[in-house]
Amino acid sequence: MRNDSDQDRSGAEPGRPPHSPLLPIEARRAAAWCAAGLLVAAVLALGVWLCVELSAAVTPVLLALLGSGLLGPVYRRLVKMRLNRSLAAGLTCALLVIVVGGAGYVVVSALVDTGDQIVTSLKSAAEDLTRHFGVAGNSLSDLATNAKTLVTKFGSTAASGLLAGVSIVGQFIAAAVLALLLTFFFLRDSDKAVRALHDWAPRNSAPQLERMARRGFQSIEGFMRGTTFIALIDAVCITVGLLVLKVPGALGLGALVFVGAYIPYLGAFISGAVAILVAFADRGLVIALWALGVVLAVQVLEGHVLQPMIQSRTVQMHPAVVMLAITAGASVAGILGMLLSVPLTAAVSGVLHELRKHYAAGSGTDSSGPDDAAPGDSPTAPASS
Repeated sequence: MRNDSDQDRSGAEPGRPPHSPLLPIEARRAAAWCAAGLLVAAVLALGVWLCVELSAAVTPVLLALLGSGLLGPVYRRLVKMRLNRSLAAGLTCALLVIVVGGAGYVVVSALVDTGDQIVTSLKSAAEDLTRHFGVAGNSLSDLATNAKTLVTKFGSTAASGLLAGVSIVGQFIAAAVLALLLTFFFLRDSDKAVRALHDWAPRNSAPQLERMARRGFQSIEGFMRGTTFIALIDAVCITVGLLVLKVPGALGLGALVFVGAYIPYLGAFISGAVAILVAFADRGLVIALWALGVVLAVQVLEGHVLQPMIQSRTVQMHPAVVMLAITAGASVAGILGMLLSVPLTAAVSGVLHELRKHYAAGSGTDSSGPDDAAPGDSPTAPASS
């Protein structure tokens, strides 16, 4: 015979259904995921806001990471040749200055020498298109006119407001010098960074954090080297094709292709469209079709041969992810954001890939390998090795 104590222990009266939660388990799981998503979005928004507010310090750091990724193999080769680390880092930075400065000089010179010719050709193409398509031609003509007006207005503003111009140039030089110094320290002290990571991180998480850092930097390194090599091939091929077709401003258009290659998909589309329009304006429809064939052939070569061979092992991102990254970077920091967004997204993708491997293998077990060495036995090569 049951008594009141039995009823209290059972938690419910006889015949009454047990207490049920207000929401089913599926709804509670969905709410938990939504809360986690909102928390992650808030953290990301705060991080982006801090980067924008501290852009004077963040931009040189990002540029230094890109420079370290571009010439990291050169530094490691110099170290293997028994050179002092400081000397090897200094020579690598000098090579970086020569490469970036030389490429910048060639690109700017080509664009300055042929810029007026390209703008004139675009306006001529706009007039031809206006006769056939109306509004589209007018829009292109306005775009070309506004581009030249903006350049002229910028020059006159810089000339009249000398103090403002000097301030902008001073900020640019300061950022470039800071990025170069950071590149030197990133290359020389990468082994110290690995040891510091082992010292600061909790004991069990240090090897995994090191693998994540290495994978992220390898993604940046692969993107920079692969994109630079592909951009050079694209620019040379399109420039040679335009020279054969006797398209005016071929060197400037090739320089535009080289710069645009660092903005995947969008940069190639814009630079290729400009080259075709210039060919259409100065050489007619037949030459424009040949120019279109050259651009398409180069893009097919890039998409089906160069990218799978060069970047498939280091950077694997869906085109939709790349386009979203470019859009987000443009909305945050304009052209600079478009240039930096893809390598940073590649680094994040590499880190997430390493995390996925870690949890797929079981978070409680660490795979054996050189990354699991003790802090004192950590490799002295850069974090990208």
